[in-house]
Amino acid sequence: MDSNFDNKMPMRGVFYALLASFLFGITTPMAKALLQDTMPILLAGLFYLGSGVGLALCLLLGGKAKLAESGPSLKRADFPWLAGAVFAGGIVAPVLLMLGLATAQASAASLFLNCESVFTALIAWFVFKENFDKRILLGMFVIVLGGVLLSVDFTSGFALSNGVLLITTACIGWAVDNNLTRKISNSNPAQIACIKGLVSGVTNCALALFLGAKIPSFLVIAESMSIGFLGYGVSLVLFVLALRHIGTARTGAYFGLAPFVGAIVAIIFLRETVSLPLVVAAVLMGIGLWLHLTEEHSHEHEHDEIEHEHEHVHDEHHQHDHCSDDPPGEPHIHKHKHQKLRHTHPHFPDSHHDHH
Repeated sequence: MDSNFDNKMPMRGVFYALLASFLFGITTPMAKALLQDTMPILLAGLFYLGSGVGLALCLLLGGKAKLAESGPSLKRADFPWLAGAVFAGGIVAPVLLMLGLATAQASAASLFLNCESVFTALIAWFVFKENFDKRILLGMFVIVLGGVLLSVDFTSGFALSNGVLLITTACIGWAVDNNLTRKISNSNPAQIACIKGLVSGVTNCALALFLGAKIPSFLVIAESMSIGFLGYGVSLVLFVLALRHIGTARTGAYFGLAPFVGAIVAIIFLRETVSLPLVVAAVLMGIGLWLHLTEEHSHEHEHDEIEHEHEHVHDEHHQHDHCSDDPPGEPHIHKHKHQKLRHTHPHFPDSHHDHH
């Protein structure tokens, strides 16, 4: 295979993951002002709802090709994975988070939210057998450590409590969500994010109203849904694309940069002061990013015979015959079969490299 192609695809995935992290990170400082007038669980519901409604409009208006890489529509076989992801990450995890925030100290809550990327990587490595090495492990560790430094309030201690346990369990829910979404990441990412947003948004908004939340003004609703479209909707589309190209653990590690993005935005727009933990976190996250970007993973590996559908070009992994109904030109989408293949080249845990 052309080595340039091999090097290009992972960097595209890195770009998607970093942009997803940026869009999600800027939602935190923006949400601070909205929380003054809105119940937290209702705000989360409005964010999700804005994500689902915005992406639904993009799909209905035919903008899916402009929003992201093309991908085949979701199939019946995808829905069990999608249902599990929505249930774990869109319904259970936010509820556990809100219950935990009711009793946990803010410093402890922020610290333990960084467990999501750790649990995501552990599940990817030890349950779904995604490959990793010491370099990737170290890179993930320093990125998470940087997020921890940004999250801890060093002026007051914190203690483990039932609230922290609930928040940690919420992180496990999001980690399960990330790994289940990886199983369907070859499908249309806008469809995946749209369904997640609509189901999670309706569920969380209904739960908030049941718990007595007051409906905010139209302006607050519009602002919340707009932020949700970018920070939850477009961000999730990019996250799914990153899963497709670089796998779950690496995408989760890059997404761990979101606290740093939020801190930088808060400094620029909310005029917060630059602190020593922020500087140290920036250095750590920079080291972690460098460790991941300079990864070289090459060994002899075997591709099992598999039949699936996704956007592709006719590279070494895609040597198959076409019938008259298949679309012309490249890249294109159609169902195709991969024959068993053994070779050596630099690669990342994309959708064609799920080997042990």
